[in-house]
Formats: sequence, C-alpha cells, structure tokens
Amino acid sequence: MKRINLNLIAVRLVMIMILLLTFSGLMAQPLNLKKISLDFDEILLDQFRPGETGCAVLVAKEGQVVYRKSFGMADLELNVPMRPEMVFRIGSVTKQFTAIAILQLMEQGKLSLQDEITKYIPDYPMQGHSITIEHLLTHTSGIKSYTNVPSYEEMMRTDMTPEEVIEKIKPLPMEFAPGTRWNYNNSGYFLLGYIIEKVSGKKYAEYLQENLFSPLGMTSTLYGDDTKIVMNRASGYQPGEKGTVNADFLSMTLPYAAGSIMSTVDDLYKWNRALLGYKLVKKETLEKAWSGFRLADGKDTRYGYGWFMSEIQGSPTIEHGGGINGYLTSSIYLPHEDVFVALFSNNNAKDPGFSAIRLAALAIGKPVPTTEIKVSEEQLREYEGIYANEKGTEITIILDEGRLNGVRPGGSRRKMMPVEKDRFIFENSLMYATFGRDASGKVISVESDDRGEIVKWNRTEKKIEIKKEKSLSEELLERYVGEYQIQPGFSIAFTREGNRLFTQATGQQKFEIFAESDTKFFLKVIDAQVEFVADPDGKVNKIILYQGGQTIEGKRVR
Repeated sequence: MKRINLNLIAVRLVMIMILLLTFSGLMAQPLNLKKISLDFDEILLDQFRPGETGCAVLVAKEGQVVYRKSFGMADLELNVPMRPEMVFRIGSVTKQFTAIAILQLMEQGKLSLQDEITKYIPDYPMQGHSITIEHLLTHTSGIKSYTNVPSYEEMMRTDMTPEEVIEKIKPLPMEFAPGTRWNYNNSGYFLLGYIIEKVSGKKYAEYLQENLFSPLGMTSTLYGDDTKIVMNRASGYQPGEKGTVNADFLSMTLPYAAGSIMSTVDDLYKWNRALLGYKLVKKETLEKAWSGFRLADGKDTRYGYGWFMSEIQGSPTIEHGGGINGYLTSSIYLPHEDVFVALFSNNNAKDPGFSAIRLAALAIGKPVPTTEIKVSEEQLREYEGIYANEKGTEITIILDEGRLNGVRPGGSRRKMMPVEKDRFIFENSLMYATFGRDASGKVISVESDDRGEIVKWNRTEKKIEIKKEKSLSEELLERYVGEYQIQPGFSIAFTREGNRLFTQATGQQKFEIFAESDTKFFLKVIDAQVEFVADPDGKVNKIILYQGGQTIEGKRVR
C-alpha cells in the first residue's frame, strides 16, 4: 500500500483554501470606498451646489454605513451649512410608520386588515361599498384624496383635529370601487392614523413615540411641530418668482398620519435595520408589507403597505419618497444586495429621487448609463412619430435640436439619450425606450421600461403637429404680464424679459412660452398651451390653460 504523505495533503489543502479565498474575492469585491465616495460626490454636487439649499445623505451596504455626507445650506438666512444629522420633514415616508403601527395592532389581535372602516368610524359614508383597512393601506379604497381638492389650499394654515379633517373627507365622491384600481391617496392614511388612535387609546404621535421611535433610539424623529424647539432642524424652501423663497406655511395637523413625521437619514437607517431584525413586526408580516397588493383582476399594484415595489437595473427595491412644503425626500432599500439609501432635500425645486436611484445603482455595481452613443440626425428621424398603447394613450417621439424627445399628452417633454442601437434612456430617469422594427427595418413600435413596468406602444399613422413660433412686439407681450389665479393658493405668473415671455406656477420652475398667435402660447418643456382673453375694453383679465385634455380658467389678480 502506498504510504500517505499527510504533510503534503495539508499543504495542498492550504493552497486550495488560498485559491478559493482569492477567487471568491474576485467574485465579490468589497466596495472601493474612496472611489465610490468620489462618484457619489459628483452625483450630488451636480444637483446640490455650494451656497444653495442642500441635502443630507446616507448610503449603507450589508449593515455598514459606507457614505454619509451633506451638501449646501440648511438655513440660507442664517448662513448655516447643512450637516448629515439635520432634521427634515419627510412627508409621505411617514406612511411606512403608520403602516407598521397598524400591523403591530393587527399582530396583537386588536384589529384585522379585513375590518371595514365603519367598525372604527361608524358614521363614515361607505356609499354602497365595503372599504377595509387593507384598502386604506394599499391606496385601493377609491376614496378621493383630501389633498387633491381645491379646499385643501384654504385649510393649509389652519390647525384642525383629526375629526375635523375627516368631516372634510366624508363628503368626497368615491373615485372607483374598492380593490378595483390603485390611486395614491392621502385620505386613506389619514383615516389609518385615526384608527390607530381609536384602537390603541393613544394619540397617533404618542403611539409612534412609545412603540416605534423610543424603543429604537430614534432620538431625532418626531411628529412635526412648528412650535417645538427641534435641534438641527433644516429650514424648508421653494422656488419663487425671483429665486428661492421660504416654503409656504402648512399646519402639521393636516398631513397627520399621511405625512407629518420629521426625521434624519441616520434615524431612517436605524428604522431599516430594526425592520430587518423583526424588532417591530414578524417576518411574515413584513414580507406581506413588502409585497405588491393585487387588485380584483389580479394586477400587481407594485405597492404594499406603506412602500412601493420597484427595481433598479433588474434588482428589486422597496422604497418611498416624500414631498411636503419645503422638503423632498427619498429612501430606497435593495434586499438582494442589502443596500440602503436615504437622501433628503430642503427645497421643493430639488427632487432627490433620481439622485438617490443613481447612488443605489452605483452601490450595487449597476450604474445608470451616462455615456451616449453617436447617432446621426438622419437615423434619429427614423424614430419620430406618434405611438399608442393598448389603452389608446399616445406618446409623441419628436426630434428637436438634434436630440429625440418623448412627450405624453399634458406631460413634460423628456430628452432621450441613445445608449445602444434602437435603445434610449430618458433624461433624469431610469426609464428605457427600446424601438422595434419590422422585417424591412422600419421602426414600428417602442417598448418603455420604467423600472420594470413595461408598456408596448405601436406606431400610428398620425402626423406630428409642429407648432410654428410667432414673434410678438414687447408692447403686446407686456399686456399679458401679471398673475392669474387658477384656484385658492395656486396661481400662474407671467413675466417679460425683452421680447420673451415666461411663466411660473406656484411652487414650480419658470419656463419660457412661445407665441403661436397673438393670444395663444405653447410650452416646449410641457405639452400645454395658454390663451389670454381680453374683456370688451381690451384689458386682458383671464387665461385659459389647455393641458392633458383639460380646459382650466384663471382670473387675473394683479
């Protein structure tokens, strides 16, 4: 029998282990923190510049914070720079806290998601329907959102009790039968906050503080309160006619369980880890919250209980954004890669959503394309046309100044960057457009892929209407300068710079408008037209806005 050399076997085993470790390292390289930090800096400095309103950001991977920074200013008037620990209003990111509170009460046997809401709000008008707690959680109740009605603008500065706001919600008409459609709805989460109070016997803010924030050590998270001294509170801003202005006042009694919470990127990360550790609800309960709800017809809404379900370059995400006077926020979790991103902005004009997506994509090694391939203008013209989906909704693909643009009815014009043959990505988004050709090579369709939501659009025979610009005198343009009220709290202002006319809606950016006649103008960035109407004396006192199939009038107020 051949003698076994144990020493040689030991040496070989060690060599095999070294090789395995080497190759496993090549397969799963750790993040190059210095390199990725510089890449993150570049993304954020592109949007949040020194001396302007700013942001706080945190990126974590596999339980470790790999990037935590701030950019810009927390307070422009006091010249206070932003810091990562600054406290922001987080808007609708609040909804996940409300959802977890409801799920805790469910696990305790104090309510069922299939309970009709009249069990807790007996006089709520069901209008012949059965509306459950689950319908409220998933935005499938059919109840109209109280923040989408004109009277909301009149309420914004008034402190109101939950009962008083619910009285405003009750008369609103149902938009659809519960469970048959999905429509984002703040009314549903407002009602959930009230149900939490009825079931727990505590105020909504008290319940969250005692059962969520305090146990997790979320010391910088609280129910929004303008009277309370909040250390490290970042001031909120919005765009105005002449630049950045302080955000409009909003009583924090109104967002309530749909958007009232203030927090930091650090606390939101604590929240993420606590959820993953099942410190708040059971594993099976969290999995349900993080699964898209299905409508009566089986369609996946891609929304669970307080979170959206989406993807980034094929990797699933669990996420939510928030928007409230003066603040915009975004949080994204990628479960397969265990990556968490929180990015908060203190300006309504600086949406952090796409920057957060870019950070997350980089963190998982699937960066958003930024390099375009060269395509001649002649080749780009092959894609021009009007395309329609199965519902009859149309999208126009048009060439303008050497670049393709996509325009949906009533929507904004979005530039398209070529990244492969017949494949484009829309500017400031992760939506791809892939064109299809027939056997002869003619472009006959386009497939849009908006982070996993795929829609097929077939080319129609309709011709694109090209609006011709008309030059008007400065004297005529001056007649249109002024402010026109669309509804209480929302106006459209028009200003003149030489022989150019500009428009700016409340809380939005300023855009140039172009004359197609003496009284009618169009926008290039949005599919919308504005017509100025004069009274019998020749004074312009009204506008008519045409957008998305709607005709809306505005009365001159100055």
